[in-house]
Amino acid sequence: MNSQTTVLIVDDQARGREALASVLEPEGYRLTFASNGAEAIEVAQCVIPDLVLLDVMMPEMDGFEVCRRMRSHLSIALVPILLVTALDDQDSRIQGIEAGADDFLTKPFNRAELRARVRTITRLNRFRTLLDERQQAAEELTKAYDATLEGWSRALDLRDHETEGHSRRVTEMTVRLASDLGITGTDLEHIRRGALLHDIGKMGVPDAILLKPGPLNDAEWVVMRRHPAMAYELLAPISYLHNSLDIPWCHHEKWDGSGYPRGLAGESIPLAARIFAVIDVWDALSNDRPYRRAWPPEKVYQHLASLAGSHFDPAVAAAFLRMLDAQRDQLGL
Repeated sequence: MNSQTTVLIVDDQARGREALASVLEPEGYRLTFASNGAEAIEVAQCVIPDLVLLDVMMPEMDGFEVCRRMRSHLSIALVPILLVTALDDQDSRIQGIEAGADDFLTKPFNRAELRARVRTITRLNRFRTLLDERQQAAEELTKAYDATLEGWSRALDLRDHETEGHSRRVTEMTVRLASDLGITGTDLEHIRRGALLHDIGKMGVPDAILLKPGPLNDAEWVVMRRHPAMAYELLAPISYLHNSLDIPWCHHEKWDGSGYPRGLAGESIPLAARIFAVIDVWDALSNDRPYRRAWPPEKVYQHLASLAGSHFDPAVAAAFLRMLDAQRDQLGL
């Protein structure tokens, strides 16, 4: 048995503590002791044991109450508790379960049964703890990844001062629209990451083209239209982002098949990209650009409506226009 496996033995009688210890000590467990309920809670919070062996019949605070109080303390709420009791009736067991006990051992106990129960419970608790630690590590890694993505997005916005804040705005609106369309959970997270990175391919576009204070010529448009493919080439090797590629790669595709880079049409365009396409055009027209001033909100609204069925998925466009209708006063429509 791993010497780091800690068992807290709680019994107001020294003979009871010694009897349990005589079985477990040879097995290599690290044992700690408490002689009453208050001490048990204090010791448990200090050492965070892998298992509590808790006598039921104790003065002042019985085992049921100790169990309830332990479950109310966040730091020890998940520690397994095995009630050791001479009470063998159904009502007592139900009371123990309601108090939060994980298992029962009836006095006088069988030594082999005690060893087996403790071994099983501590093994399961170790496994649960390991899963919790791995889950926490995965969550921390995800947060680190997402912070990096947001850093990339801000770097791109800062490169082009005229579009500063664009990535944040379109990401927030894209997530709202996707939620309205019933997208939830990890799918929504993939959309959020894709929206943040939608223009990452523009890192490969020269400043003379990206920051040009006027319309692009034909040759310059050839270079600009390569940025979705460059985004794919940049992000595809990153396994963490495989499910977030739809927006960076496909947000310039059009419902009627006239978009780029692959000329996809209709529902062959990923839904995430169809959602983002509407938001991207809305934000671009609603804010100043180097070559033109922002359009009035009503003009933007009417333009979006006119592109449903050609540039945009009509169902997605309709959903976005409904979302704008709900905040007409705020937007000045």
